[in-house]
Amino acid sequence: MRTILIYLKAFIMPLILAILLLFVQAYSDLSLPNYMSDIVDVGIQQNGVNHSTPNAVSEDGFRFITTFMTNKDKAYVESKFKIVVPTGEYKNAYPKSAGRLYVLKEINTDELSKLDSIFNQASIDMLGLLSILYKDAKSIDEPVERTKLDMAKAYELQPILDEMPENKLLKNNLMGDENKIAEDQVGISINKSFMEELGIDITTTQTKYIIKMGLIMLGITLIGGFATIMVSFLSSRIAAGISRNIRQDVFTKIESFSFNEIDKFSTASLITRSTNDIIQIQNFFMFGIRMLCYAPIIGVGGVIMAMNKAASMSWIIGLAVVFLLLLIILLMIIAIPKFKIIQKLIDRVNLVSREYLSGLMVVRAFRTGDHEKARFEEANNNLTKTQRFINRTMALMPPIMMLIMNGVSILIVWIGAHKIAGASMQVGDMMAFIQYTMQIIMAFLMMSMIFIMIPRAAVSASRLSEILNTNITIENKDKTKNFNNTDGKIVFNNVSFRYENASAYALKDINVTIEPGHTTALIGSTGAGKSTFVNLLLRLYDVSSGEVLVDDLDVRDADIGTLRDKFALVPQKASLFEGTIASNVRIGNEDASDEKVIEALTDAQAMEFVNKLEDGIESHVSQGGSNLSGGQKQRISIARALLKEKEFLIFDDSFSALDLSTERKLRNSLLNGQDVTTFIVAQRVTSILNADQIIVLDQGEIVGLGTHNELIKNCDVYYDIASSQLTKEELDA
Repeated sequence: MRTILIYLKAFIMPLILAILLLFVQAYSDLSLPNYMSDIVDVGIQQNGVNHSTPNAVSEDGFRFITTFMTNKDKAYVESKFKIVVPTGEYKNAYPKSAGRLYVLKEINTDELSKLDSIFNQASIDMLGLLSILYKDAKSIDEPVERTKLDMAKAYELQPILDEMPENKLLKNNLMGDENKIAEDQVGISINKSFMEELGIDITTTQTKYIIKMGLIMLGITLIGGFATIMVSFLSSRIAAGISRNIRQDVFTKIESFSFNEIDKFSTASLITRSTNDIIQIQNFFMFGIRMLCYAPIIGVGGVIMAMNKAASMSWIIGLAVVFLLLLIILLMIIAIPKFKIIQKLIDRVNLVSREYLSGLMVVRAFRTGDHEKARFEEANNNLTKTQRFINRTMALMPPIMMLIMNGVSILIVWIGAHKIAGASMQVGDMMAFIQYTMQIIMAFLMMSMIFIMIPRAAVSASRLSEILNTNITIENKDKTKNFNNTDGKIVFNNVSFRYENASAYALKDINVTIEPGHTTALIGSTGAGKSTFVNLLLRLYDVSSGEVLVDDLDVRDADIGTLRDKFALVPQKASLFEGTIASNVRIGNEDASDEKVIEALTDAQAMEFVNKLEDGIESHVSQGGSNLSGGQKQRISIARALLKEKEFLIFDDSFSALDLSTERKLRNSLLNGQDVTTFIVAQRVTSILNADQIIVLDQGEIVGLGTHNELIKNCDVYYDIASSQLTKEELDA
């Protein structure tokens, strides 16, 4: 996984920006329940009045309420208010004001909090004394709506209160233990009475407060929504960029593989790793950046906010988290092992499918369709069973999660209702607590999803790391040498080669010189080492011992690209790409003109069929050349090599798909064409009759070397091959 995480370095700035935006998103999500609580508690229950300290109070009201304060508190309160005459703006704001007003000065939050506490205590003492005087059975901690107070009647008691000693005026509350919520409610109810006395419309105050809070919530929602969109945008770009870079590096790495490395990975596995595994990594980063950073923020923030609302109910969150963790752990124990093997099962399905499609002709010719169907069905069923097991297991999470969330909500409402009845909690706080609890649960759910994604992403990362960290056995030395000449000479000096983990040598003690401009042929039975011989020339493998010299330079000392650029290869199996005939031929020389392309096609005996096509050299070629015959594909492949015009021309059993007449014309064309060193690997003796030198291989060793006529007389292996293909007259000719 470390190898893959390195790719994050290129996207460090977008990642930091995404994390900062996640904090903005989390802050928005955590703020909304708090504002919703204020709308319910303050806007609806308290009519938009959120402080016990009045902004303005009549002179009689100020004298009345301060009667229930200590001298110290009374002096502090008087210092924070100023006396004004209700004219102008004050008269408009307080239309029922008759005499002088006490108006609150500009104060800070701490001062306001202290004033609220003083006014709360004074309000409680006032109502406590009034209830005694009026012998009213009302309880002070009843809902606000039931503690209406006629201030005009209350002011009539002022002479009596002035005569009472301080110890009778103070501490007359009937509440017993301290109850902050009840104190605030009493203080606010008295403040509302002061406001109504001055003619302030409580309904208007309430409406303004609700609209204000609503607009703030709307603004926060818009900011949070913008942050969410930007995080999604950035995480998608980061994930797509990482997958693009990994895909490019994987492709480049595979492209640099020698046959040694390619033999370690199946083609189907390389395709799966280059596609499905990279998609798994992309999905992990796309969702992981959002969830892995957002979930802890929202989880920790939700706990803090919930504790501020109702610390006594925090055990409910703990209970929900315990059940949630048990669910997540159980699912991880069951599902994660299956995630680890699913990529290998996908490999197997791809392998069977590819083998079936590439060998479709063989399957139909030998009527092995039932066997192939059984192979595919087995691989497909294994993958289906595993995916079905994982899906069924994960399908249990949503209903169980809903059960936990609904159960927690019911428990919070049941306990919160009792607290609300006891005036120790407000309705809005309970609603906010529910939302914070749901956010905490969702945070754990997101973390569980990440923990489920991590094993599968880790498996994919490991499979990709195997490719990226594979040591290339054939690569350039730190200091390569340049070719001093371009004669076109090849020398094999005591060359032996053995495939990795093979017990026997594929080639042994090969000593041969291929002269510049000559045509050298290689023939032998199947498995004699002909293709291995060619692979060593191109340095697709390195010799086990000895040396291969090209233009007097050991191929291991040369730059690989420069070395291979000296050769034009026509493989046994023609490989064409989707495009046109011209585009396929121009792979040999991208800058070649149409005339050069036609000349190469003519030399390759391909213009005969190309001229019959409606679009000529611009005729469409399907993927793999599926719309052409084997001979047509082979001739286009030969034209491609001829257009390259390099020092060495290799035909690796390239004439097998051609009829004898076309092959003869092609050989005659080559003899009259380019003066290059030509190397022909052949099965047919007729393809190499005119070669300057024929190498006969048998079980990896050279058993014959010479011209056709010389080998007929001196090499039994060659004679056996030739006699099986030529008539007696042709042998004696």
